[in-house]
Amino acid sequence: MSAGNGFLSTEQLINLTAYDTDGEKIGSVGQVYRDDATGRPEWVTVKTGWFGVKESFVPLAGARSDGEALHVPHAKDVVKDAPRVDADQHLDADEEHRLYQHYGLAGSNGKGKAKGKSGGSGHRTAVDAPGIATGTYVDDRGGDRGEGRGRDELIRSEERLRVGTSNEEVGRARLKKVVVTENVTTTVPVSHEEVRVVRERVRAGGRVRGDIGEAEQEVTLHAERAVTRKETVPVERVRLETERVTEQQEVSGTVRKEKIRFEDDQNSRKGEGRNGPRR
Repeated sequence: MSAGNGFLSTEQLINLTAYDTDGEKIGSVGQVYRDDATGRPEWVTVKTGWFGVKESFVPLAGARSDGEALHVPHAKDVVKDAPRVDADQHLDADEEHRLYQHYGLAGSNGKGKAKGKSGGSGHRTAVDAPGIATGTYVDDRGGDRGEGRGRDELIRSEERLRVGTSNEEVGRARLKKVVVTENVTTTVPVSHEEVRVVRERVRAGGRVRGDIGEAEQEVTLHAERAVTRKETVPVERVRLETERVTEQQEVSGTVRKEKIRFEDDQNSRKGEGRNGPRR
């Protein structure tokens, strides 16, 4: 696993983003597993699945890094389908054997690459913080592999609430055009002709000759009438747009955790471990 002319250390591997052979993002590195005999990183867990709650084991054999990303020689689906092994701070020989078989790597004979000091099968120790090994583990025969710790110990665990977001459909909005009818009233000026009688006195001796007899005169009257017609004109553009609004939402859930207490020979409780309150 190249990083310049050397190898990446545990603290350099933590939180790197892993990519597969096609350059597709798999997830971020969660834990680094070192060989107990050599102290050299050999496995990492990569966070996959929804919200990164699943951790898949990936071998570092053939992997390369540019200091910002970890490129592994395996496809994303192969990593996601790796055998489920609890990231419980150690990787024993049987689990490592199954993982080797899944990835088709040498060393899948079940013996592992490292040996314990007592001759048992080698284990891998997880490191989830720079340079700090977590947990004390024993070999297959039950021998103590910790430094300065006894065999009679308990591992206290607790659940952590991980909260993320998912994008889901909550409703639909639509524009619909319908036709409605309304009454429109307006005022328009109109004119018409009216008849009035005009009388003028005829001067005597004029050129107008008077005749006795019946006669009539007719006048055509005109009037304007209000008429209507309809035309369709565009008046407005209407469209839908979405706007992202961020708000704070309170999320709660129940988690479990373990407490360790001790009792004397009379079965009376004396107190609790360092992670619990003293009584």
